[in-house]
Amino acid sequence: MKLALYQVDAFTDKIFGGNPACVVPLEQWLPDDLLLKIAGENAVAETAFFVDNGDKIHLRWFTPEIEMDLCGHATLATAHVLTSILGYTSDTIIFHTLSGDLTVTVDNDLYTLDFPSRKPTNALLPEIIKNALSKQPIAVLKSRDFVLVYEQESDIRNITINRQILDQINLDPGGVIITAKGDNCDFVSRFFTPQASILEDPVTGSAHCSLIPYWSEQLGKTEMLALQLSDRVGTLFCINRGDRVLIKGKAKTYSTGFLYTD
Repeated sequence: MKLALYQVDAFTDKIFGGNPACVVPLEQWLPDDLLLKIAGENAVAETAFFVDNGDKIHLRWFTPEIEMDLCGHATLATAHVLTSILGYTSDTIIFHTLSGDLTVTVDNDLYTLDFPSRKPTNALLPEIIKNALSKQPIAVLKSRDFVLVYEQESDIRNITINRQILDQINLDPGGVIITAKGDNCDFVSRFFTPQASILEDPVTGSAHCSLIPYWSEQLGKTEMLALQLSDRVGTLFCINRGDRVLIKGKAKTYSTGFLYTD
């Protein structure tokens, strides 16, 4: 079987920045084990598969290990492929997903993701995560992911993670967000996934479903600029709308081609 394959750098306006995602259009759904194998072969944090049903586009996200319930950068990448490569002309795209219907609006080269808010609440930090951190947070919260708050941006930049220790915990499908106020933006973050083939996710849209409501309350702002401080760096324009969050970003096509399953 021959399938189209697109690789897109999301939440960036530069090649080799942001978070790379693969996008694979399908005419009908393939077996889940085959989708996982394709995602593993692609060797990026997420591969998005979609089937266009006409009124809505059924979208699913796979890491090399599991199917995810929500993924921001691969959703943005899919919208980019639809509009910039596949000739999709509507400025509003509705995706049917495990997290409900998600809308992406397109304004030239800027994509706005309308995602559910996942406001984190106070939590206790598991001992395994605590022991894996080179510096301890000043606050611990949790939604799908643990949200660890630090005093300043330099803490986020300089922290080290003991992967051997962190991989002893299974947060499937969640991860560990570390965050602080930004020096030249509203807030910064990094994201780590225990037991995943890629420990640090370069830019994590879904993490901002928790970061946006948290920092909106802390800063007294509804519109914020965020940076994810991985080596690739990601830029996210964020809006808090109560039970929803808007996450805006750009994307660049890195490659187009085909994959073969036999």
